[in-house]
Amino acid sequence: MGVGSEAGSEVEALAFVVFPTRLGDCAIVWRADGGAVVGSTLPQGGADQVRRAVRRWYPGAAESEPTADVAEAVERVARLLDDGGEGDAAPVADIELDMGAVPEFDRRVYEIVRGIPPGETLTYGEVATRLGAPGSAQAVGQALGRNPFPPIVPCHRVLAAGGGIGGFSARGGPRTKLRMLENEGAVMEQPTLFDL
Repeated sequence: MGVGSEAGSEVEALAFVVFPTRLGDCAIVWRADGGAVVGSTLPQGGADQVRRAVRRWYPGAAESEPTADVAEAVERVARLLDDGGEGDAAPVADIELDMGAVPEFDRRVYEIVRGIPPGETLTYGEVATRLGAPGSAQAVGQALGRNPFPPIVPCHRVLAAGGGIGGFSARGGPRTKLRMLENEGAVMEQPTLFDL
């Protein structure tokens, strides 16, 4: 997870909002000057835990009323997590993200993953191939483990080879990932005890 970037000698001010979803409380972090989203969280066990996580990952971020663009992003993320579908409404893939602090490889991974629609999945290897870097599935997994934009960058839609669920760094781990995929209507093989 990232922190505010430096602009000259000052650290740019960041703001965040905590909001409820069916899966639990989440947050979105943005540049206080009205800029793009710089981070987001999946549930952390409650609103207070989300606030602590945001303040740890983005020191100095202040809880604030969202701008119009951020309020719309909150609505889109909540709709995705609440019912798994985006219907005719604008998708989370259209939310403007500030990836200035994101390494180039990770940025390329996130751009591909943002193109996976709800209810569909790719494997880590398929993402690597689309990157033009076959054989880098492990690096893709590491990049997704650092994803500062869940579920806007839907890392839960990337699976292990052979139909395995793969890892997931959010609270609840692979069970949360499976729940999110089922909520979106993704057809999954039944996981074994060892997959969870």
